[in-house]
Amino acid sequence: MAAPRMVYACDPDRSRGRLADEPPAKSRSPFRRDCDRVIHSTAFRRLKYKTQVFVFHEGDHYRTRLTHSLEVAQIARALARRLGLDEDLTETLALAHDLGHPPFGHAGERALDSCLQALGGFDHNAQALRVVTSLEHRYPGFDGLNLTWESLEGIVKHNGPLTDRCGKPAGRYRDHGLPLGISEFDRTWDLELWSYASLEAQVAAISDDIAYDAHDIDDGLRAGLFTVDDLKVMPLISGMIADIAQRYPDLDDDRRGAELVRELISYLIEAVFSESRRRLEAARPKSVEDVRTHGSVLIAFPPEAEEAEEMIKIFLKERMYRHPRVMRVMDEAESILFDLFARYQRSPHDLPPEWLRRDGEGAESETERARRIGNFIAGMTDRFALTEHQRLFVSTPDLR
Repeated sequence: MAAPRMVYACDPDRSRGRLADEPPAKSRSPFRRDCDRVIHSTAFRRLKYKTQVFVFHEGDHYRTRLTHSLEVAQIARALARRLGLDEDLTETLALAHDLGHPPFGHAGERALDSCLQALGGFDHNAQALRVVTSLEHRYPGFDGLNLTWESLEGIVKHNGPLTDRCGKPAGRYRDHGLPLGISEFDRTWDLELWSYASLEAQVAAISDDIAYDAHDIDDGLRAGLFTVDDLKVMPLISGMIADIAQRYPDLDDDRRGAELVRELISYLIEAVFSESRRRLEAARPKSVEDVRTHGSVLIAFPPEAEEAEEMIKIFLKERMYRHPRVMRVMDEAESILFDLFARYQRSPHDLPPEWLRRDGEGAESETERARRIGNFIAGMTDRFALTEHQRLFVSTPDLR
C-alpha cells in the first residue's frame, strides 16, 4: 500500500514550472507529463542499443541502458511509494538518468572525455541535461523536452551538490570545474547547484546502485565470468547462497543465481528504506526545501549494507569490468569513437545532413565544430557507431 504523500515530498502542484510556458495538461500532473516526455523521446529509445557492460550484439539477454533504466525505475518507484514521495517524478529521474551516456558504456565516455578535453571534457550528466534542454527536436514551441525545474534539478544533482554556497565547484568537480553544459544552462535557469536534490532524485540515484549491483552480477553469471560459488567471498552474498541452498537443495545454477539476485535486491531495498526512514525521523524536514538544505543525503544505505554494497562493487570491478574479455572489447570500442571523432573533424561533410552547418549561420569555430561532433557521437547507439565506422573506414573491430 502506498504511503500518504509526505510534507517533504515534491508536490507537482507547487512545481517551479518550465522554462517555456505551456498550458497545463488536462489529465496529468506536471511530473507525470515529464515522465511521459522522457519515455517518448528519441534519446530514450536509443538506449535499447547502448552498452551497459556487454555490447548489444554479444547476447540478447544482457542488460542494455534501456533495460537497466527500466529496472532502476521499478526499484525507485517501490522505494518512493513506501516513503510517501512523488512516484512520477521519481520515475522520470530513474528513466532519464542515463540519457546522456554515449555508445559503448564507460569506454565511450572515456573516449569522448579525451576528445573534448580542451573543452572541459565529457560528462554524461551534463549531456543528459543537454539532451532534455536542447538536443531533442520534437516540439514546435521549444527545443528539448521542456521539463519542470524539479526534473532538471534531479538530472543534474541526483548525486549531490555540484558547488558550495559561493559557487565554487565541489565533490567530483572540485579539481576540473563544472561541465560546460551544466554551467551554461545554470546561467539561464538557476538549478541551485549548491544544494542537495529532492528525495525523489536521491531515491533514483540509490536505485541505480541497487539495480546495477544486482543485475551486473546476473549478467556476469550469464557470461560465465564467474560462478555463484565465486561470490561466496562476500559475507552477505555467502549467507544468502547458504540460505538458498537450505531452502532449495537441488536448485540448478541458473535458478540459484536468479534467486540470489532477487534476494539481494530485496535486501538492499529494505536496508535503504529502514535507514532513510531513520534519517527522516531524525531530521524531521517540513518541506522539500528542508531536504535541499539539510546538509547531507537522507536516502542512504545503513553502514552494514553500505559496506556490503561496496564489496560487491569491488568484486565486479575485479572480476567483470576488468575481465580481459570485457577490457579487450572496450579498448576496441574506444578506438572506434576516437576514429569517428577525428574523421568528422577532418571531414565535417561526412556528418549526416541534419548535423551539417546550415547556410547563413556564419563561420564555425573549431570549438563549435568539436561540440557539435561530440553531441552527435554521444547520441549514437553501439550499432550506429559500428555502422558509421564501417562506412568511413576500411576495417572495423568486431567487438566480440
